[in-house]
Amino acid sequence: MQETTTWNHEFVEANGLRFHCVTQGEGDLVLLLHGFPESWYSWRHQIPYLARRFKVVAPDLRGYGESDKPEGVGEYKADKLVNDVRCLIEAFGASRAHVVSHDWGGVVAWMFAVAFPSHLDKLVVMNAPHPAVFAKNLMSNPRQMMRSWYTFFFQLPRIPELLFSAHDFYLLKYFFSEWAIDKEAFSKEDLKELARAAGRPGALTGGINYYRASMRNLGFFKMARSFPRILSPTLLIWAESDRALGKELTYGLDPYFADGLRIRYIPRCSHWVQQEAPNIVNQYLDEFL
Repeated sequence: MQETTTWNHEFVEANGLRFHCVTQGEGDLVLLLHGFPESWYSWRHQIPYLARRFKVVAPDLRGYGESDKPEGVGEYKADKLVNDVRCLIEAFGASRAHVVSHDWGGVVAWMFAVAFPSHLDKLVVMNAPHPAVFAKNLMSNPRQMMRSWYTFFFQLPRIPELLFSAHDFYLLKYFFSEWAIDKEAFSKEDLKELARAAGRPGALTGGINYYRASMRNLGFFKMARSFPRILSPTLLIWAESDRALGKELTYGLDPYFADGLRIRYIPRCSHWVQQEAPNIVNQYLDEFL
């Protein structure tokens, strides 16, 4: 059940930007980082569940929803995204947090874990490949290269934004509803809310700029090949029916973790794992956190 009446909508200043955050609960801080093309709303099933034990903060990330959307691809480089996470933790009066993430939020979380280990308690990543393994597969795995076609398409100026927003965001809604294995996972109201967030001025460009900035940063690929070990306890939740990311991206990860890596696979579930399989995701979060 979504206890929306107890959610708070707040705006906080962090890293020189204004972030819209949905908050609930008291206790140790849990920061929820969404992916593309989403918003805080992607965590609607997790916020009230985790708020029974934690102070939960689900921001619209830089460039998304009601948060600030700085102009220019350079504003979406990895160092700025990682600093956003650190500053958000501090903006809520904490020195450390559990970080729970999905998709692009997961990519940011992987990098945050090595950049600011003292700010991280436990790390949870859902259907976001570890940078080292993803970089390797992009260069050597033809199947993953084909699955990642959109990453290259997003390098085009303006055309991706026009395509995603056309016909009342038909394509955006299609990717949610048609990629889902469980077709009941997204109601009409869910799709309307996700499209509304993407439809805010500059939001599509902000989200797509994550892809543009990463592909223009050769240093990211160099770093990925020698990615430092992550010190915090880490859980990887992986939906097996992800059309964009193959299960092979979860293999061979142990050397990158000092405290070991726990992996939980969810069969017959799409990329939108926390929205399509919220009960089992919540169970795994409960057990791990």
